[in-house]
Amino acid sequence: MAEPVLIDSNVILDVATESPAWADWSQARLAEIAMDSVLVINPIIYAEVSVGYARIEELERALPPALYRRQALPFAAGFLAGKCFLQYRRRGGERRAPPPDFYIGAHAAIAGYRLLTRDAGRYRGYFPKLDVIAPD
Repeated sequence: MAEPVLIDSNVILDVATESPAWADWSQARLAEIAMDSVLVINPIIYAEVSVGYARIEELERALPPALYRRQALPFAAGFLAGKCFLQYRRRGGERRAPPPDFYIGAHAAIAGYRLLTRDAGRYRGYFPKLDVIAPD
């Protein structure tokens, strides 16, 4: 079995909301990756996906633990996210706290996971060694 793959919330939401623009691509990549890799989510991804559900039971059905392995965010990933945030601020970024993508990218980078996302720009910019699976 291949290395685990961290699944970005945008991919999960594409499928859950049946996005006309992205559902087919996201569903196909999820199915392809699930054949030989473990799908991983963390609390940040879980929180981002949760906004589409009224009850936790609905969210749990959408993200079955048998399919999506839950992992805590490693402390080292928090450190790396903070360093990326400093780069962001030095480049003129105005946010006052690290965006969720920094934590997600840092988790994948620290754990040595690939990352499935359809929004690769920030990940590739701040985590150049990260193996990102995204549309061309």
